[in-house]
Amino acid sequence: MQRLSTPQHPDLLIGVEHFSDAGVYRLNEHQALVQTLDFFAPLVEDPFVFGQIAAANSLSDVYAIGGQPTTALNIVGFPDGDLSLDILAEILNGGSERVEAAGAVVVGGHSVRDSEIKYGISVTGIVDPQQMMTNTQARAGDVLVLTKGLGTGFITTAIRKEKCPEETISTACASMTQLNQNASKMALACNAKAATDITGFGLAGHACEMAQASGVCLEIQLSTLPLLPGALELACQEHFTGGFNANRQYVLPLADVAEGAEQAESYNFLFDPQTSGGLLVAVPHHAADELITRCHDVGETAATIIGHVVERVDADLHIRH
Repeated sequence: MQRLSTPQHPDLLIGVEHFSDAGVYRLNEHQALVQTLDFFAPLVEDPFVFGQIAAANSLSDVYAIGGQPTTALNIVGFPDGDLSLDILAEILNGGSERVEAAGAVVVGGHSVRDSEIKYGISVTGIVDPQQMMTNTQARAGDVLVLTKGLGTGFITTAIRKEKCPEETISTACASMTQLNQNASKMALACNAKAATDITGFGLAGHACEMAQASGVCLEIQLSTLPLLPGALELACQEHFTGGFNANRQYVLPLADVAEGAEQAESYNFLFDPQTSGGLLVAVPHHAADELITRCHDVGETAATIIGHVVERVDADLHIRH
């Protein structure tokens, strides 16, 4: 990817640099387009729920910027010679339900024949350039808030192995289908300027991106991490995804890990790839408790303070027990 040219334009406010969640293109002083896309293979058996999860995951990138989704395009790969198109209809209905819940509209899409199911959406949204959040604006003294529980990677791996309890599946699906809309609104209301959503690179990977883009260090307290119910038991059984080791190998050279932290029960959750995870928000210190209260009041009950931002010295992350 380093061989690719970097697009330059005076109205391109956020492009491919800094591992940003979405691209942002300025239309005028108070409006900019937000654009993003994502798609993947099924994580759960229910096609409608899979559609919901995939759409919520894509919409999350717009919320991480502080924007409002407006339109969506479906992206589909489907083995129509092997599976009923009724399954595809359920997937698309699930995606449309989440898009409509976000106050946006599906305007079309594109499909190809594939050997396996793949689904996602390309989302366009609107944001005020004066108020948007990015992963470049975390400042020393900010407090780190995570708005959803961790562990979807462990849980979906156990689902594929048919070793996941139904109650754990139900709770994880409720988390993955939950939009980050309210969390984004509450962060903006508390004057947060820095945020990112936690997806495939895991909490530690996305935290490193924020640290590098902002020129700071993020200190994470393992004992405070919110975990999805049932996820710890599955993590102890080593239901690791394919991305787990890649995330860990990327992060550890960039991190200062305190003595004893690797033995903490929640340590491996740093590297667990998430699907439709929560927002990691760096909020001014004086507004941190207000953000937690606001999030809880609108149903974001997992929202938790997990650390803070410090001056950069020799690492992107400080991992503390």
